[in-house]
Amino acid sequence: MRHPTTTAGQRHHRRPPPAAPTLLTVLTAALALAACDSPSPSDDAPASARERPSASRSTPVPAVSAADGADVRACADANCEVAVARPVTVRFQGPSGPVTLSVTEVGRDQVEYTLKSGNGRAEGGASGAGQGCVTALRENGSGTSCGAVSGTRPSAQPGAVVIQASTGPDGTALLHVVSP
Repeated sequence: MRHPTTTAGQRHHRRPPPAAPTLLTVLTAALALAACDSPSPSDDAPASARERPSASRSTPVPAVSAADGADVRACADANCEVAVARPVTVRFQGPSGPVTLSVTEVGRDQVEYTLKSGNGRAEGGASGAGQGCVTALRENGSGTSCGAVSGTRPSAQPGAVVIQASTGPDGTALLHVVSP
């Protein structure tokens, strides 16, 4: 690579980059220190403000509303809308026999699942706000498509059970199972 030269044959020297990385480092450190000083419940506060029952941490409650709430047993007839805040297993009848839907991961704007039906298997996973996957189970196979599903619900298809899993911003996933 040739170095740019002036007409007198002298080389131009690059200037050092501006101090933006240093400023960013200083701002990051200041924000971290400010976060350490965030208020916490004082010793004068009632016990209920300082402590939370351990049961509320172990069993997350879905914050989104669903027609069937969080009751995955509502899916036994292959028609439901449930909200889940943790991994669950749902069983129902599909076009070619029993189906097992296992939600394997649920998190903030994240959902992953596996479907097993007979000798077939399908998987889906989505992350990001308003994202999800739709799987159509048919007698002779399945197909899965993932992408934006915000505000949409799957519709029944002849000879198929349609499953949609969509992400939620609060660590809750919304499951729709629709059959003809």
